Order: sequence, then C-alpha cells, then structure tokens
Amino acid sequence: MTASDRTGPGGRLRIDLPRLPAPGALYRRALLGALPGMGGRRRPEVPAVELGVAGVKVDPAHLADYDRVCGFRLADRLPATYLHVLGFPLSLRLMTAPEFPIPLTGVVHVANRITVHRPVEAGETVDFRTYAENLRPHERGRQLDVVLVGSVDGTEVWRGVSTYLGKERTAGGGPRPDRGDRPTPPAASAHWRVTPRVGTDYARVSGDHNPIHTSKLGARLFGFPRPIAHGMWSKARCLAALESRLPEAYTVEVAFKLPVPLPSTVAFGASASGGSWDFALHDARQGRPHLVGTVR
Repeated sequence: MTASDRTGPGGRLRIDLPRLPAPGALYRRALLGALPGMGGRRRPEVPAVELGVAGVKVDPAHLADYDRVCGFRLADRLPATYLHVLGFPLSLRLMTAPEFPIPLTGVVHVANRITVHRPVEAGETVDFRTYAENLRPHERGRQLDVVLVGSVDGTEVWRGVSTYLGKERTAGGGPRPDRGDRPTPPAASAHWRVTPRVGTDYARVSGDHNPIHTSKLGARLFGFPRPIAHGMWSKARCLAALESRLPEAYTVEVAFKLPVPLPSTVAFGASASGGSWDFALHDARQGRPHLVGTVR
C-alpha cells in the first residue's frame, strides 16, 4: 500500500490500495487476533487513517447472484445495499488493523444508514474510501461508525455509515437508552421463510464469512444457539420489497434489533407517509422486532 502526500478530512492520513483486499485473509487475521496473547494492544481512539481504492468495477454475474439472494429484480441499476457489499473488503481491512479500537470478532452491527445521491449503473467504475469516526461509550461497551463513500468521476454518489458495537465490561458505560414501550409495527404485508441457506448464500455474495452466520459451532462460540442471518441481508431484503417505490435519491436507515435465527419465519410490513416509508421486520410468531427502518 502507498500513502498519498495529502491528508483527508479531519487530518486523516490517506492510504491508497492498489486493489480491494481479499476478505478471506482478513477474517483469518481477525480470528488469529482473537487468540489469547495474539490481539495486541487496542488504541483508545479511532485510527487517524483513511483507506482508498480506485477503479472498482462490477462483475455482472456477481451482481445477478446478489440480486437473487436478496430478492431484487435482475437489472443493471445497483441496489443501494450492493455498494456496501462491493466496498466492504476495504472497510474490513480498516477494521482488522491491529490499532483498530474494537476487535472484529464478536462485534455487533447495530445500525446502518445509506444515502443514494443518484442511481449507479453496473457499467460505471467506482472509487471507494473508508474511515472510522465517533468512538463513544455504550451501556454494553463502546461503539463507533465506519464510513464508506463511493464516488464516480470524482463526485460522491453513495455513502454508507455502519455503526458497530464492541461488547465490553465497563464500570459506567454510556447513558442507558430509554426502553419505553415497543412501537406498534406496520401491518405485515408479507411473510418470509428464512432458511440456513440464506446465511451461506449471503456470505458467498458479500464476502462476510463471519461464522456466526454460517456455522452452528461458530454461532455457539459467540453466544447464539444457532446461526443468524446477516443484518445487511435483512436490510437488503426489505429494500427489495420496496424496490418499485424507491425514489432516484434517498436515505435509508435501519436499526438492527434482535437477530434473525436460521431457520425462522419473519413478517415484513411497511407504511407510506408523505413520500417516505417506515418499515419493519418482526418475528412472525411472537412479534419481536428484528429490524426497524425508514426511507426518506
């Protein structure tokens, strides 16, 4: 990798990579770092670095495979969540660095916000950059935001912000959220049977091979009785259900609540208000929330 002679916003050192990293090697590094005595010392702040890679092209076969797994129509226009998958290896490289303040193993993806400035077509070439910011206390540890930006011809066309929680034993932690009453979900308009194959298929198309999604043993090692669906699959599946009603430019934000165990049956519901959408994914039997989101 080579560092450029300029710094990015916030004084971050810009490091340009010649190509997207290989996710498999990065996950092996993360698993090795989880072994006793192998993790090194974590810094108390986010690294002042920004990773970039230019000239990323879409493989049409991969896009079609992703569309099938997530329920999108086969088309040349990229789903909003596809650019998250396309640039995810760059963010993964950032998150598996020894100086990253939260170890990747066991990290929880708690929220994701995507802004589409304009539609992106499969034939376009995308430049990505990624950085971390806003490390803050949480009642169960610490959380931070990993920002991934996609640009075409020097103009930002897409931005994703993923909020991750690193569970830790803390003396005080951050402020406890207001639990309040559980909001009434939108009336269910569809029920989806989510099979274990969703975990393995999405791992294949996304490059996210975290064993909590694909292995019973891996899930149990991190406290889950059985594998769970990827949060970004759940978000993508909800967007696919709204695909024909999405505008040219929008922001879609979700909060991941309870994991979707594999297998299970989930209920999807959405309601429109003034050109915006509220949507939710719930357990079909007990009504427990898996995901709540908005399109604005």
